[in-house]
Amino acid sequence: MPKHHESENNSWLLIALFAFAAFIFNTTEFVPIGLLPDIARSFNIDVAHTGLLITIYAWAVTLLSLPFTLLTARMDRKLLLILLFSLFIGFHILSGFAWSFNSLMISRLGVACSHAVFWAITIPLTVRLAPKGNRIKALGFIVTGSSLATVLGVPLGTAIGQELGWRTTFYLIAAITVVLIMLFFKMLPALPSRNSGSIKSLPLLFKRKTLMHTYLLTALIMTGHFAAYTYITPFLNDIGGFNPRFIIAVLFVMGGSGILGSFIYARLAPARPIRSFALAIALMLACVLLLKLVSISAFLILVLGLIWGVAITMVGLALQSKVLEAAPDAADIATSMYSGVFNIGIGGGALVGSQTINLLGLNYIGYIGGIFIALALLTFIVFTYKIWLIRQEEPVASLIN
Repeated sequence: MPKHHESENNSWLLIALFAFAAFIFNTTEFVPIGLLPDIARSFNIDVAHTGLLITIYAWAVTLLSLPFTLLTARMDRKLLLILLFSLFIGFHILSGFAWSFNSLMISRLGVACSHAVFWAITIPLTVRLAPKGNRIKALGFIVTGSSLATVLGVPLGTAIGQELGWRTTFYLIAAITVVLIMLFFKMLPALPSRNSGSIKSLPLLFKRKTLMHTYLLTALIMTGHFAAYTYITPFLNDIGGFNPRFIIAVLFVMGGSGILGSFIYARLAPARPIRSFALAIALMLACVLLLKLVSISAFLILVLGLIWGVAITMVGLALQSKVLEAAPDAADIATSMYSGVFNIGIGGGALVGSQTINLLGLNYIGYIGGIFIALALLTFIVFTYKIWLIRQEEPVASLIN
């Protein structure tokens, strides 16, 4: 086999490993969504309070992404990944041993520390390792891995937790990650830090309107999405009256449709990036607003889950692509900021959903979530699309390293 083909195959194999790592990290962030009722019963607390596991985790990632990325900016990426996975494994074992809700929360904060840096460096590394001309395809691998977390990781983790106890789910994640860290150690070459940016990059990045609007849209959309999605299990159980097996099926459909969303985005976005993004936001808005209405029918819930999964994947791909496009000269820093803002949305959405349940009831999580998504759509139509059409970014390359 010619050397360039062998090198390309190795690149795709490493990208596949990163996609699997994305699957593991997204699974552990979101698997508590399916396990909230079991964890709540285990510690004798209510579901709304247990939802803090999502909020605190996400906000920890938000607070830690940028400072931790800056602190590790000059570390060899292979060494950094091994360190992150080691922390990830250790704190998952602690999660399994958690003797109280507070100890579980502490263990989840430890996992969030590794998560904060992982997402800041993974997407830039994937693009860096991709064969020439295959950046979008490589990015699609990562998004597919993330989507599989909801199609396979969350429902399987939920099913395992329901059958064998929620602690088993965390032990299993730790065991799988042990295999992953061994593969990375063997296959990943030394990867010196490159174009990571520095604290001096921040002022110029904050001046980039494209980037700032991307972050604003991310915060609004993810808050609306997770206000509803975080509590989808109790909603379908208490409001829809569906049994646990059907709820797992819904989670499978939502996650699996993410793969379809990646395919649709790859077809539509190159020719019509603005329209495809606006369409995806509009579909998300329709899904959350119709959640209560369609909960009377198992078939309609499955259809809604399919469309919702496609839409959120298209939105995520568009936003992440725009971040890389707007800051190729400080990719790690810009991505860490994106990860932080994304997790503001996750944590904020979980908190908004929790307060909605306490003040109004489960019936209203879709309507309240819809307010944030509607604001995002309005912001995009009135302001953002004009900014996205104009490229006037000041390079920060001279400030890097």
